[in-house]
Amino acid sequence: MRRVNGTALIIAALLATVGALAFPIWSYADRSGTGQANLDAGTVATRWGPLSATDRDFIVKVRLAGLWEIPAGQQAMERAPTRAVREAGDHLVVGHTDLDQRVRSVAARLGVELPSQPNAQQQGWLAQLSAASGKDYERKFANLLRDSHGKVFALIAQVRHTTRNTLVRELATDANQTVLDHITMLENTGDVDFDALANEAAGTATASPTGPPPPDGRAPEGPAPAAGPTGSPEATSRPSAQPTDEPGRTIDTDRPAPTS
Repeated sequence: MRRVNGTALIIAALLATVGALAFPIWSYADRSGTGQANLDAGTVATRWGPLSATDRDFIVKVRLAGLWEIPAGQQAMERAPTRAVREAGDHLVVGHTDLDQRVRSVAARLGVELPSQPNAQQQGWLAQLSAASGKDYERKFANLLRDSHGKVFALIAQVRHTTRNTLVRELATDANQTVLDHITMLENTGDVDFDALANEAAGTATASPTGPPPPDGRAPEGPAPAAGPTGSPEATSRPSAQPTDEPGRTIDTDRPAPTS
């Protein structure tokens, strides 16, 4: 009898252990703190699809970008000594005025409250620009704006990739076009410090770099073969990018007016 009871206790203990180990696996998807749980908790339903917390953050950041970049661009048009910087300022004003109209329309339909003033960091950037002059002003303008646009570029890509909301997806497409145009115009000034941008990004990176080994000084054995279609049907569309050998590249930002 004692032997039977001892065996039963061992079996019961084993079953309890297995159950304890398996329970977190079975219930993981429903636990708070997981990515899926956080997504569900921050998402609300709309007629245009689910609206996540990331979607709402993106809408607010598009609005904030215009609130400081429009006055920064206008200031560059009025104060910059060189034509390239004045042209970059012109693109900032035109692009963000258009984008602001679009983001206000999207926010109104989705019920997202928008700020009416730049945030503290953006106000600090504007103060730096106001205090500078001459070539120092142009360098500050190009690098503050280029760094800001480069960082928001990653958020646009994330939102465009993951959003389930039609209006947010359209806004991300428009913002991508605008930001790429502004990045290009700022780089056309010749004042962007690419070493500083790379070093800043490296300082926040945690993963080891990957890719092919560094060149050893020897030329590759012949050029890489061209990638292209074979057979039929014949493709008829045209690439959107301009030839890479053109000086001062620009981005085509022509698009339909926003719908109300």
